[in-house]
Amino acid sequence: MEKKDMKLPKKEFSPYVNRAYPTNVYFGDTHLHTDLSMDAGTFGNRLGLDEAYRFCRGEQVTASGGYQVKLARPLDFVVVADHSDGMGFFSMLAEGDPEFMKKEEGRRWNQAIKNGGQDAVNASLEIITSFAQGKFPWPTNNPKYMKPVWESVIAAAEKYNDPGTFTAFIGYEWTSLLRGNNLHRNVIYRGNGDTARQTLPYTLADSSDPEKLWQTMAAYEEKTGDQVLAIAHNGNLFNGMMFDVETQSGGPITKDYAERRQRWEPLYESTQIKGDGEAHGLLSPDDEFADYETWDLGNLDMSEAKTDAMLVGEYARSGLKRGLEFEEKLGVNPYKFGQVGSTDSHTSLPAVEEDNFFGKHSGVEPDAHRATHVVIGGENGKIMGYQMAASGYAAVWAKENTRASLWDAMKRKETYATTGSRMVVRFFGGWDFVEEDTQTRMPADAGYSKGVPMGGDLSAAPEGKSPTFLVAALKDAMSGNLDRIQVIKGWVDKDGKAQERIYDVAVSDGRKIDKDGRCKKAVGNTVNVEKATWKNTIGDSELIAVWKDPDFDSQQRAFYYLRVIEIPTPRWTAYEAKRFGVKMPEKVKMTTQERAYTAPIWYSPSRV
Repeated sequence: MEKKDMKLPKKEFSPYVNRAYPTNVYFGDTHLHTDLSMDAGTFGNRLGLDEAYRFCRGEQVTASGGYQVKLARPLDFVVVADHSDGMGFFSMLAEGDPEFMKKEEGRRWNQAIKNGGQDAVNASLEIITSFAQGKFPWPTNNPKYMKPVWESVIAAAEKYNDPGTFTAFIGYEWTSLLRGNNLHRNVIYRGNGDTARQTLPYTLADSSDPEKLWQTMAAYEEKTGDQVLAIAHNGNLFNGMMFDVETQSGGPITKDYAERRQRWEPLYESTQIKGDGEAHGLLSPDDEFADYETWDLGNLDMSEAKTDAMLVGEYARSGLKRGLEFEEKLGVNPYKFGQVGSTDSHTSLPAVEEDNFFGKHSGVEPDAHRATHVVIGGENGKIMGYQMAASGYAAVWAKENTRASLWDAMKRKETYATTGSRMVVRFFGGWDFVEEDTQTRMPADAGYSKGVPMGGDLSAAPEGKSPTFLVAALKDAMSGNLDRIQVIKGWVDKDGKAQERIYDVAVSDGRKIDKDGRCKKAVGNTVNVEKATWKNTIGDSELIAVWKDPDFDSQQRAFYYLRVIEIPTPRWTAYEAKRFGVKMPEKVKMTTQERAYTAPIWYSPSRV
């Protein structure tokens, strides 16, 4: 029988073919330090770039303290963001380089490093203080020392980058400090080593002003054709300077400044080991979940104590609100950022699961007494080991696991922060979402076709309509069930003052949401602190809902973001107490409620 050509119909049968929107969420760390960072090395970190990448990819390595360590699940991407200032300083100091042995500080610090233990920790604190106060004995931007180290950073990222499987971004941390106030940014390159090696990283020795950093980023893009973005460091040690009402040089926030900041800093690190920075109880007194893992004692070296007036310039929610107020005046929002979490680990190990927490630096890796060790300290107080937060990770919605796809998603703010859990969160805003949109296994189909995702914008409300939001969360298979999904709304009132309100929009266990938009009934607590266990007999494995803003005013600027909260589970201190058979001090928290914070969706009215 003669075979005839068969013409197949052009219409695709499979609904998953040629999807134009991101279908995968990737978890990673945009803020990891190796022994190349001088404060990591002096604290005892002996793990370099290779160990860091191998660990992130799921391999077992030996921590600086001697323990074998491995992630429960590999990360999808990482930015090794070693400090640009002092690149190569630690290795030369530890080896006794003659240049550093000429000065008393170099000889003393070298001996302390050789002694190890508390001597090395004390030397590290002294180095941080001298650097923070602008009294470091040597220049920290010498190309002679920086260039070979930067080449090694680039080479390692190129070696371990595996498109489609694991993304190793090229990046660094610009370590700006002003009188001990921690103004750091993590700079992330979209491209590869051919472009990144054409310039050296920017340093504090060049300038402490972020506007100068942005100028350097613009010059880099013009020179190379590559692209870069910066993520503003968690603000808990900034003493009010992260979301300030004036520029660092003391000038006013102008439209030009707002446009440049919005362009170069699309994301904010709202949670990490040095505390959570989403909200503070004094700023949000009606929010019972606000004071989560809060650090509010002082600045980086504790040279200046924290005051209540500083708090508004440090937290993500208050920063977003302040941004709306500026937009009302300038027409541009300088603080229009998405949210990510990351570790800021100085151990080379982004191990922030509560049962696998390896601490801020190698001086506070797992130990029977690390909860009562000093992490950082100065004349205005000390942060103790038990105050470290086992946090966090960056979640990015992207089409594929590559530098370009992930970077583009970060740029458009399609991201969320988690405190370590890998829950899956979707958030869409539009004008026409209905209950039927929740009755599908692919809410993103309706989300992208009828609205905008997290990080997006709504404007000019249709006549008589209020925005509707499609919200969904799926639990982390290795963590606690879900307690609730909340919408956090901020808006500008008729007097130009930003306000906020919290709405519970999906709650577990059949609990009721009252007419005021809140669920007053707590989810419960199954944690056995002594055994460091819990039961997933409360909460839900997934939550999904459509929510309509009942208080919408089409003439008021607003933002909306999600906070997703898990049921109580054991905190790392509970695992530590069980593991080492120790009793924690009475004031130490032993349970936690992991959470996620999405990038906002913004609403802007049409103004004639």
